[in-house]
Amino acid sequence: MTQTIAHTRFDFPSLSLYRRGKVRDVFDFGDNLLIVSSDRVSAFDEIIDSGIPNKGHLLTKMSAFWFGWLPYAHHLISTDVADFPKETRPYHAIMAGRSMLVKKTKLIPIECVVRGYLSGSGWQDYQRTGHVCGHTLPKGLSLAQQLETPLFTPASKSFDGHDENITIANMADRIGKERTQQLEAISLAIYNQAAAYALDRGIIIADTKFEFGLLDDAIIVIDEVLTPDSSRFWPKDQVQLGQSPPSFDKQIIRDYISSTHWDHQSPIPSLPDSIIAKTAAQYEAIYQRLAGPSHGA
Repeated sequence: MTQTIAHTRFDFPSLSLYRRGKVRDVFDFGDNLLIVSSDRVSAFDEIIDSGIPNKGHLLTKMSAFWFGWLPYAHHLISTDVADFPKETRPYHAIMAGRSMLVKKTKLIPIECVVRGYLSGSGWQDYQRTGHVCGHTLPKGLSLAQQLETPLFTPASKSFDGHDENITIANMADRIGKERTQQLEAISLAIYNQAAAYALDRGIIIADTKFEFGLLDDAIIVIDEVLTPDSSRFWPKDQVQLGQSPPSFDKQIIRDYISSTHWDHQSPIPSLPDSIIAKTAAQYEAIYQRLAGPSHGA
């Protein structure tokens, strides 16, 4: 087992910090960035004071697999520390396996969410209004039900972690109609291709989110892609309508936090060892099912 890096943020004093997130620290190297993934975990937009062993490594390996698999331009250059700028050498022992050297892009400040099934905030919106982010859905749908066609449901991108669902029309007001249509088409295409791949391996991708940047005015996929932090993965043979399916993602943590009746005002509860171990096992399991060595990763 690798060292768990969670309770303190990375401290690389000789490197130029570009951005610090809930899970990742990003460092600036001119035309390139270095993304270092910790083992921290968040839920309900809060960082939990517990690390998930090996999480940063698994997120990095899974993103690298998908970037190589998808037929779309992306920002990944290398995950090998030998390819990183020389300034990073004192930190290679920590960075190895959990870091990506990527192209620097102009961030498009929209979370591009695709939902193939009713779950999470989409299910909550549907119960209240019959709509999901501006999409009107038929009456009588159930939790975990597959949608007739996947929905593109964007969210605003906020660096304080508090993203908000917006309509496609609102997205077009922010970044333009043509760019919105391009991102919707790319997001749905990636989701459909990845969902078909996963289904062949007994996994449903219930929903996922993508981020995009501009490089010489061309749209490319950035950040992470199709990981347990950005997606809901369900075992195909265990989905029952009306019930929250078991998952290979941090829904385990969300369910535990909800069971504590946390008031969303006081500090978020820490995780017991049993939940940490179960989450770590599920992250490893979904990596092996979708992107492990037998699949060419």
